[in-house]
Amino acid sequence: MFVVFINFPPIKAGKDEEFREWFAKSNKEFSKFQGFISRRLLQPTEGGNYAAIVEHESQETFLTMHKSPEHDEAGKQVWPLFDGNPSPHFFQVIVGEK
Repeated sequence: MFVVFINFPPIKAGKDEEFREWFAKSNKEFSKFQGFISRRLLQPTEGGNYAAIVEHESQETFLTMHKSPEHDEAGKQVWPLFDGNPSPHFFQVIVGEK
């Protein structure tokens, strides 16, 4: 399994609800891709910025989604909500359940 951990930048003032709505909507689009397992939005318990965990069957299936027109469109919608750039970190699961 291939996992991406994304640290989101601060969300611009007044755009928090719009960001959460975008995440839910984009989940529906991304879940249609072969190899998609899950995509979850995380809120810190003690202040800070959102993060996300994306799980795919493989790096190849993730890259197919990441390079798609649907992903490009989702990016165009969310970038204006950010005050900075997301920071992705990529992992291959080596021990654990699928």
